[in-house]
Amino acid sequence: MREAFREELTALTERLVEMTRFVGTAMDKATQALLQADLPLAESVISADDAVNRLQHEFDQRAIGLIARQQPVATDLRTLVTGLRMAADLERMGDLAVHLAKVARLKYPSRVVPEELRDTIGAMSRVAQDLAAKAGQVIQERDVELAIQMERDDDEMDRLHRTLFQLMLAKDWSHGIETAVDVTLCGRYYERFADHAVSVARRVVYLVTGEYDATAAGAV
Repeated sequence: MREAFREELTALTERLVEMTRFVGTAMDKATQALLQADLPLAESVISADDAVNRLQHEFDQRAIGLIARQQPVATDLRTLVTGLRMAADLERMGDLAVHLAKVARLKYPSRVVPEELRDTIGAMSRVAQDLAAKAGQVIQERDVELAIQMERDDDEMDRLHRTLFQLMLAKDWSHGIETAVDVTLCGRYYERFADHAVSVARRVVYLVTGEYDATAAGAV
């Protein structure tokens, strides 16, 4: 029974890692749709979100079933409860990629992002994808050092977010209020995606050490 329980925990960990791959790919495709006004790509991101939702639902069912059947305590219980919260973070990351794709779809055939902001948006997407990939590694390896490094990566996302606002608030901004609102929303989606990835990392730190910094976690 104990060996079967361990196999179930391993399978659940693999499911979380699979979710990180899904949301990282969704972020990549959503950004391409945004920058290239690619409607089919935007639609593919939106429709693929069902797979992430199914993974979370399956994870929740299996984890709750294990809690009910095995009545785990200590580290095992912490693993399952923390996993439920990480699955919710990852599902939300998928939703944020979908939000980007929906902006691209809404504005098609126009491009949402003006030329002078494309590099910044592209950099935000790369940071977001890197955080998703690192979240998967942190979950798989329970790597506390890498989890802490993700906090520093999130600082870069915050810097890029500030840069985005600086460019839009510049005196030579010529794209109007509607575009500014669209880009502001997109910037927020990237920032929140990163926040949820860092939340996953913090939960792994808690899983390994038993300590969770609620103050540092903030709103995530």
